[in-house]
Amino acid sequence: MHRVLGFAILATVTAGCTGPEVACPAIGFAVGIGLSIQSPQGISRATLEACWRGQCVTRDVGLYPETSAGATTCTGTGPDSSCGTSMVPTGGLHGFADLPGLPAEPVRVTVRFDDGKPHSVEVTPSFTEPNGPACGKAGPQAQLVAGPGHELRVR
Repeated sequence: MHRVLGFAILATVTAGCTGPEVACPAIGFAVGIGLSIQSPQGISRATLEACWRGQCVTRDVGLYPETSAGATTCTGTGPDSSCGTSMVPTGGLHGFADLPGLPAEPVRVTVRFDDGKPHSVEVTPSFTEPNGPACGKAGPQAQLVAGPGHELRVR
């Protein structure tokens, strides 16, 4: 009986030592490679090929206008005030190639735009913590940027 009582007291005392609970959102996270084209003159489509461990996966990349936050406007300065902004086009394009099974190790990526010319770069996708470290890692992902001559670099 004393052992049971002692165990119950020990369990009660140590129960508060685990730290606060963290609520993690149950959202999906795409695994793949993002592509940003800052000067898209002459580009209306892109195909991305990613190769690792002797296998290659090819995906068409849907390209969409890039935007960024415009000017911020606020009404008032008190606790009941509000601020807002609108998204404005940057003139660039962006897209994402969904690549299930993409590893967090070196991957050879080749992108072909409208002219079919290959533009290649090696990238190492990495895991991210989109909801903070307490919620665990997601991914992996990599982000590429196509420069003025369509050369690729890792963002």
